[in-house]
Amino acid sequence: MNAGERWAHSPVGKLDRLIKPIEDFANFVAALAIFLLMVLGTAQIVLRSVFNSPIAGYIDLVELSMAGMAFLGAAYCQRLGSHIRMEILVGRLRGRWLWGFEVFGTLVALCIIGVLIWYGWGHFLRSFQLGDTTIDAEFPVWPSKLLVPIAFSLWFIRLFIQLIGSVRLFRDPSLAPQ
Repeated sequence: MNAGERWAHSPVGKLDRLIKPIEDFANFVAALAIFLLMVLGTAQIVLRSVFNSPIAGYIDLVELSMAGMAFLGAAYCQRLGSHIRMEILVGRLRGRWLWGFEVFGTLVALCIIGVLIWYGWGHFLRSFQLGDTTIDAEFPVWPSKLLVPIAFSLWFIRLFIQLIGSVRLFRDPSLAPQ
């Protein structure tokens, strides 16, 4: 069994295969939210300009959609490596130096995302318990706030998988990235 097959059959490889469709779905939901917001914005302009009848609660709907659009695709982007990062130094590194920096950066990201999950969950619970609503249309805020710890949890799992892969390559830089 080669290294790629061992990775695929390892617990982390199984977790990777399990989380990919969830990341894909979350990214689809984020893309759909962006599309629907564009449709809603167009409808708002037409209704307000042509019929002098704007959509009630339009600004509240835009605010509530921000969490999904901003965070649901983060784990997917992390998996593809299409996230924004500093490549000036890391792009010039090879071997153990590269994977050492990757391990360090991923550990820092895991700590930050872990804190954001913790506090995001607290904000969701407080909003849910208080029955928090938007100011204008009084839409409930908790569903939007729940998306934050869910999306960050997906991202945390993806970072954990990335950390294991980086540690593996730090130990043996001659292996192929998975």
